Amino acid sequence: MKLTIERAALLKALGHVQAVVERRNTIPILSNVLINANGQHMRLTATDLDTEIVEEAPAHVERSGVVTAPAHTLYEIARKLPEGADVTLQMAGDDPRLQLSAGRSRFNLPALPAGDFPVMPTEDLATGFSLPGAALARLIDKTRFAISTEETRYYLNGIHLHAAERDGRKTLRAVATDGHRLALAEADLPAGAESMPAVIVPRKPIHELRRLLEDVDDEIRVQVSEGKIRFELGSAVLTSKLIDGTFPDYERVIPRGNDKIMKVDRAPFAQAVDRVATISQEKSRSIKLTIADSTLVLAVNNPESGTASEELHADYSAPEIVIGFNARYLLDVAGQIGGDEAVFEFADSGSPTRVTDSGDPDAEYVLMPLRV
Repeated sequence: MKLTIERAALLKALGHVQAVVERRNTIPILSNVLINANGQHMRLTATDLDTEIVEEAPAHVERSGVVTAPAHTLYEIARKLPEGADVTLQMAGDDPRLQLSAGRSRFNLPALPAGDFPVMPTEDLATGFSLPGAALARLIDKTRFAISTEETRYYLNGIHLHAAERDGRKTLRAVATDGHRLALAEADLPAGAESMPAVIVPRKPIHELRRLLEDVDDEIRVQVSEGKIRFELGSAVLTSKLIDGTFPDYERVIPRGNDKIMKVDRAPFAQAVDRVATISQEKSRSIKLTIADSTLVLAVNNPESGTASEELHADYSAPEIVIGFNARYLLDVAGQIGGDEAVFEFADSGSPTRVTDSGDPDAEYVLMPLRV
C-alpha cells in the first residue's frame, strides 16, 4: 500500500474517527484505525465494538491496500506536522510497520493485520429519513446535558429519540433525564420517520455525532432499526448500537397544570445563580429561591463557607413560594434558553417545576426541587 494525502485532510478525518477509540483497550486491535486505500480516496474506520465511524478523505493512491495503525499516535503525528505538508503512508515488502513520511520527518508505526479488525455487522435498517444538520444539532444541544451518568440505570444513559405528536403536529422528539431533571426538544417530523421505532441512543455516540455535525451543513441521512442507528454526514458515517431498554414514561413527570408563573431575564438570572452558588455545598449545590411581589431572592446558607444572597426583578404575581434547586441544574437549563426570558411554572415547593423558553416553544425542561 502507498498513498499521499494532504495533511489537513488526514488530520480532519483522523480527528473524527480516533475519538471513538478508547485510550485503554484490552483488545489491542481496537486501539488501531483501519486504513483502506483504494481508487482516489483513503477510508478510515475506528470502532469500540459498540460505535463505528467511517470517514473518507481524498488521496493520491499509488498502490491499493489495507492496514491498521495506532489511532491516537497517528493523530498526534498528523497534528504536529506543518500545515500544507504532503503525508505519505506506505507498507513495503515484509516490513510489518506502517511508514509515514512528511518532508524530512519519518515514522515507523507498528501495524496489526487488517483481517483482525472487527467490522460492525450490517443489518436491515428499515426506517430512513433525512433532516437538516442544524435541526439535529439543536435536538442534541437542548437535551444531552440531562443524560444520566449512573450506569445502574443504563436505560437513562442516552437520548430517547422517537416520533411524537402534540396538538395535531407530528414531531421528532428527543428526551433525556437523569431522574433529577428532564430536557425535551422537538423538530418537525421528517418524511419517512413516521414508522421509526422509539430508540435510546447512547451518550458516547451522541457526543461524537455532535462533533461531526460541527463540520456539516447539509442534510443528514438517518437510518434506524430496533438495534442500531446510522448517521450519514457528508464523507463520514457513524453507526451505533442502541441501548436495549425501555425509557420511562416521561410524560407523567412533566407538570402541565402548574399555576404559579415566574418570568425572569435569562442572562441576569444565570449570572446571579452562578455568583450566589460560589459558596454552596459541593455535594448538594443547593440554592434557595424565594419569589414574591415581583421579586426573586436567591440565597445560599453554607455552615462552612458562609451565606450569600442576591435579589432580582421577576414578573410574578402569585402567592409567595420558597423552593430549592441544585444550582448546577439551574445553570444548565439557563444555558439552553435561547430567548431573553426563562419562564418557570411552579405548583408548590415539593413538586416538579416546568421551565420553558420564550425564544423556543419546542423545548421544555423539568427540575425536581430540593429541600431547603
